[in-house]
Amino acid sequence: MRAAMTIDEIRDNFALLDEWDDRYRYVIELGRTLAPMADDEHSAANKVQGCASQVWLSRKIARDDKNETVLTYVGDSDAHIVRGLIAILLTLYSGRHPQAILDTDAIAVFDELGFREHLTPQRSNGLRSMVERIRRDAQEALAAA
Repeated sequence: MRAAMTIDEIRDNFALLDEWDDRYRYVIELGRTLAPMADDEHSAANKVQGCASQVWLSRKIARDDKNETVLTYVGDSDAHIVRGLIAILLTLYSGRHPQAILDTDAIAVFDELGFREHLTPQRSNGLRSMVERIRRDAQEALAAA
């Protein structure tokens, strides 16, 4: 099994694709790489509010070898492109310490990739809702530490 993709690899692959149709296909392919989400994780508690599509993010809190909190996510959506956006978002955030999550500006990364001009307003709002949810989780984890 291939190791998880990094955000730099995603940036490099985006740079190779000139047309947005090709970039959308790539985003859809990224969505297909998401780890499966268990049926019981498709719950109201994991549903992200503010998304036009159905979106779920399930958080696991663990400790690393230094006994520091790490947040890991699985995500799912009923929309192919949104699944791809989740894959990019989880590349940025999943498996990270809460402070690293708070220090990472995912919206700036998506803007750098050109999504601001190529997502519908509803998808942009949904993306912001996903980012806010993960950042809120990180803030709660820091407060609990």
